[in-house]
Amino acid sequence: MWLHQESKHMKMGSTLISIILVILFCGSAVGDRTRTKLLSVKGQDGMSAAAPVPSDGVCKSMVETRGYVCEEHSVATQDGYILSMQRIPEGKSGKTPGNRLPVLLQHGLVMDAITWLLLPPEQSLAFLLADNGFDVWLASTRGTKYSRGHISLSPNDPRYWDWTWDELVAYDLPATIQYVHDQSGQKLHYIGHSLGTLIALAAFSKDQTLNMLRSAALLSPIAFVGQITSPLARYAAENFIAETLYRLGVHEFNPRGEAVIKLLKDFCSKPGVDCTNLLTSFTGPNCCLNSSIVDVFLEHEPQPTATKNMIHLAQMIREGSLAMYDYKKEDENRKHYGQPTPPVYDMTSIPNDFPLFLSYGGADAISDVKDVKILLDSLKDHEGDKLVVQYRDDYAHADFVMGENAKQVVYDPLMAFFRLQ
Repeated sequence: MWLHQESKHMKMGSTLISIILVILFCGSAVGDRTRTKLLSVKGQDGMSAAAPVPSDGVCKSMVETRGYVCEEHSVATQDGYILSMQRIPEGKSGKTPGNRLPVLLQHGLVMDAITWLLLPPEQSLAFLLADNGFDVWLASTRGTKYSRGHISLSPNDPRYWDWTWDELVAYDLPATIQYVHDQSGQKLHYIGHSLGTLIALAAFSKDQTLNMLRSAALLSPIAFVGQITSPLARYAAENFIAETLYRLGVHEFNPRGEAVIKLLKDFCSKPGVDCTNLLTSFTGPNCCLNSSIVDVFLEHEPQPTATKNMIHLAQMIREGSLAMYDYKKEDENRKHYGQPTPPVYDMTSIPNDFPLFLSYGGADAISDVKDVKILLDSLKDHEGDKLVVQYRDDYAHADFVMGENAKQVVYDPLMAFFRLQ
């Protein structure tokens, strides 16, 4: 197994731990290809401001070095977070004739936009889309390296981290979709992986953003996680690890932080746990990862999230529910929701005529087959020509974004689906 071989070369034990955590949800000159020096930060209220382009931003570090034009953008959410976005407006060969339909790509938990750029250009989904005539947009959720801005709060302030994926549904996703829609002047396609599928499904169930979308492709779809088979994810949920961290004042869940590393070291010390093979036990046995991707991966990932977000996910695992964050006190729930229990995201409310492409794997320990089938049962009334379901028996969680054969087995069918919408 590649992780066992690679671990011999790791400089620090924490690096291996970082890899494991991340998978949970789980050319030409640079200077002359930069389009902007200032980001136009535009909120949903129409107000604009300027923010400096990061010197080591996604465009410079991962896109322009591969010979592609790249633009840095930024958008402010209604609750004040400033999100980083990148645009790859054309393929490597330059402009192609015809209308380039926009596509927005949304990463999973403790990852960022670089998720879609880890593989070589001929294998990475973002570059493939650009080379195949799409206008490609990449988003990074709040709290990640390039999306740590806020109109008034610092990441050092606990209030900055007072959110879960509910807020990604309510604020981040609408802000990024609205921005791409406004910039392009047309409806867009959406692609999500893991947590990126969860926030999309939750938004669709509330009829949010659908009027700006053509279709959605969901890779390793997450809605229900009550039957998750990842030992570490289940251990953390059942032992209330995130809740413990939160009570200790750890509001930022940083996979490279001391508290998280201690958690994993404690887990690895348990009898019968082999941490050299934790990637497999964590994600399921990924069939198609090449060890050369690890060095690229470690330069950029993992990324922080809110500890409160990890609590929310743990609630879903323990209870098998698909609901908003539970404050565990009726008065607190009433204060936030006007009812004693958190509202449920109802998957049967997703419009039956909205085009969906779902791809899941038989070896996935995060997006477990049994949980995916619960989601598919919720979509049983979907119009037949509007729901495409792809099943890969050999694929696990990371294969969908880092598998060296993903172009042939997932991305080519995905792009063919988009062309029909």
